[in-house]
Amino acid sequence: MRLLVAHPSPDVYGSDLQLVETVRGLCQAEQQVTVVVPATGPLVPLLESAGAEVEVMPFPVLRKAFLSPTGLVRLAAALMVFWPRAARLWRRVRPARLLVNTVTIPWWILVGRAARTPVVCHVHEAEDDQPRPVRLALAAPLLLATRVVANSLASREVLARTMKVLARRTTVVYNGIPAPSALVPARDRAPQGALRLVLVGRLSPRKGTDVALEALAELRRRGIDARLRVCGSIFAGYEWFEQELRDRAGQEDLEGSVDFLGYVAEPARELEEADVVLVPSRVEPFGNVAVEALLAERPLVASRVQGLAEIVRDGETGLLAEPGDAEALAEAVARLAADPALAASLATAGRKDAEERFGAERYRREIAAEVLG
Repeated sequence: MRLLVAHPSPDVYGSDLQLVETVRGLCQAEQQVTVVVPATGPLVPLLESAGAEVEVMPFPVLRKAFLSPTGLVRLAAALMVFWPRAARLWRRVRPARLLVNTVTIPWWILVGRAARTPVVCHVHEAEDDQPRPVRLALAAPLLLATRVVANSLASREVLARTMKVLARRTTVVYNGIPAPSALVPARDRAPQGALRLVLVGRLSPRKGTDVALEALAELRRRGIDARLRVCGSIFAGYEWFEQELRDRAGQEDLEGSVDFLGYVAEPARELEEADVVLVPSRVEPFGNVAVEALLAERPLVASRVQGLAEIVRDGETGLLAEPGDAEALAEAVARLAADPALAASLATAGRKDAEERFGAERYRREIAAEVLG
């Protein structure tokens, strides 16, 4: 069967890399997969190596920039161009099924339904912090989908609170993350050595990068010599946030203790070097980085929010702190720094738990069954 998958980004962050695993699962199920993305980028060769054909075709993706009168005009103009392009691609590919890999490109659902083709929408979002009209606008097109898959209970609950009918139509399939090919032992940190903290993720208020900086400042006020390595770049339009972060890192209490690495192609290496991994998100539908940290057998401190609270068993596989609370985040890190035995036991238990619940092979089987069912 020929499948068409519409995906909103050519980047290689969490949901992008999860698409690679989706493609692997579909190809293992002996399906022919074509993925359409709006631009070329580092995701394209990964999709091709997983077995997909890739079509690059510009199409609009819902962003905050469209939520204005001028933005709506630009969106309307982009959609006028989109419809004939999508029709040409559809005639060329002739898919028997369509997978729309986000709620931010609802026009692809319309394309599939207009062609009387089954449409599966894979929801990676949990927009609980958005106004209800925005949530309704994102959720309503899902009523046209044949099937809806969410990446966490949190994502499904947000849909259900927005439109109750979606609760019984949505299946949860937890993301699956490939385990490292080899486990790198954690270093024995000398008493005088700086505590290495690592944060991997977009530079965004939602990811809590600013909270991590304030937690680092609190740790240093407590006399804990700690450094933070930040791996990630911004979405266009968030340059102001990156500048705020850099300005804060340049202040006297943090000067020289924060490294901004930008986009890192192989974050696994950074995780291997970490003494503690931070995932301080304010909003997080799932949290692939948290699973990657667990699989790397590194101590993890994450926010008690949405999908992260489903991944981390507080006090058993990692520690949870209230989202947005820098002092609580610092306290959790300080606890691990003061008790290496606890840090090691959490990391060991976390790896075993992640392998059981968030394995890649389990995901590939389950997502293929949902898309093809």
